[in-house]
Amino acid sequence: MIRCIAIDDEPLALKQMAAYIGKTPFLEMVGQFESAMPALSFLQDESVDLMFVDINMTDLSGMDFVKSLENPPGIIFTTAYSEYALEGFKVDAIDYLLKPIGYPDFLKSANKAKAFFGTHLAPNEEVKIKNDSLFIKSEYKILRIFLKDIRYIEGMREYLRIHLSNAKPVMTLLSMKKMEAFLPEDSFMRVHRSFIVNLNQINTIERSRIVFDEDVYIPVSEQYKQKFQDWIDRDFLV
Repeated sequence: MIRCIAIDDEPLALKQMAAYIGKTPFLEMVGQFESAMPALSFLQDESVDLMFVDINMTDLSGMDFVKSLENPPGIIFTTAYSEYALEGFKVDAIDYLLKPIGYPDFLKSANKAKAFFGTHLAPNEEVKIKNDSLFIKSEYKILRIFLKDIRYIEGMREYLRIHLSNAKPVMTLLSMKKMEAFLPEDSFMRVHRSFIVNLNQINTIERSRIVFDEDVYIPVSEQYKQKFQDWIDRDFLV
């Protein structure tokens, strides 16, 4: 199931979107919001695969909302204005729906998302570790990834996004728990239910967040804070 939320400041449009999601077998509705800010708060605590986002909202536009997210899930934009289509694809949106939205058009977009989360992610039953690298299945290929090139791993429900220092992120269908078990403990640490970081890639820590770039902040949750602090203290000079 693809976990979805819908955001639209028009109550009738939001109700329609919720109904469409509810009647689509491979989609699961986990939240609906009439503005961006409650959705932002929801995303801080919950794992979401796909968002249907209205571009034209009063408090914060859907486009600005998506751009503000450090690690956005899949996006399908909705709007009454066709001129926003190109801008939507610039932020790697899966699709764009023009209002008024009929169910056939909605289903076509939903199937695009299904293809992204399914066809592009081949089942991956195990990770193979070999010395300084690992082998994973992605897009029906077996890829070799060197451990030193992994910056952090992002858990997104049933699949992982492996962020690399020298290439685009790699998607694979695998659990965080299984990946964590295969990675060497002296180099990798889980710091959040949704993040594993390469300790050798960390240069800056700021207010319980690991800073990889100006716009990439990995939170350290309370559950893992003491373990992470113990790692810092081993090499901390006072």
